[in-house]
Amino acid sequence: MTTEGAKAWPAPAKLNLFLHVTGRRPDGYHELHTLFQLLDWGDEVRIAVLDAPRIGRIGDDYGVPEEQDLVVRAARLLQHESGCARGAEIAVTKNIPMGSGMGGGSSDAATVLLVLNELWGCELDHDALAALGARLGADVPVFVRGHSAMARGIGDELEPVDLGPCHYVLVFPGMAISTPAVFGDPGLKRDSRPLSLDDALAGRGRNDCEPVVRKQFPAMVDVFEKLAHWGRPVMTGTGSGIFIPMQDRQAAESAARQIKNLYNSRAVTGVDRSPLHEKLYTGG
Repeated sequence: MTTEGAKAWPAPAKLNLFLHVTGRRPDGYHELHTLFQLLDWGDEVRIAVLDAPRIGRIGDDYGVPEEQDLVVRAARLLQHESGCARGAEIAVTKNIPMGSGMGGGSSDAATVLLVLNELWGCELDHDALAALGARLGADVPVFVRGHSAMARGIGDELEPVDLGPCHYVLVFPGMAISTPAVFGDPGLKRDSRPLSLDDALAGRGRNDCEPVVRKQFPAMVDVFEKLAHWGRPVMTGTGSGIFIPMQDRQAAESAARQIKNLYNSRAVTGVDRSPLHEKLYTGG
């Protein structure tokens, strides 16, 4: 059996509209305060259920060894925790650049958890699936929950928020940035205050990781300076991906066309409910 002909499931990208590092825990993890917005664009995951318990990845090799790939680890974790005797073959179409800070691997893993939970008949609720997701990575739970949210803790304490449709240009300068290198930098600000939703929506937040990335990757400084022509460029997560808020979809598409002369870019819309949840639970 292969995933050819299997339904394609969305694995949406996310943005951190702001990212404040509010402390550091004894276990070395950082306390964060952030606002996640999900996007109408991202990766695609195809899954074929097997009667045998084998779990494997097929299709394009995107530079991550199969045993380390979050989609494989997610499927095996769900299989183990649910006691399911069935397996799966998984194929991922990667659209979200790796190292961009837009949550591609985490979203792919969440899609696998949610879809296999249905296809295998595991009947785990979202609380249980989010708990499994947190064992794979701090960003996985927001994709499992499937709603834009304020997040605290290591990013796993989620409070859903309704932002309405928002429009952005995404820009990918082509640099992969290491999350451990950013959070391990002694110059990272680690005592920021949490932000209210009103202040976040008014643009009063920042990404505490951005100054570290600018220092570690001087070429990023030039990227920000060039993009300022179209608005206020903001880095998302710890990656090199940048977004520019725009007034409407038409403005985003116009700016994206112009920016393509400099960098890989695209217009997207921020959504409150995950496209995966729309398709999986309502047939949208």
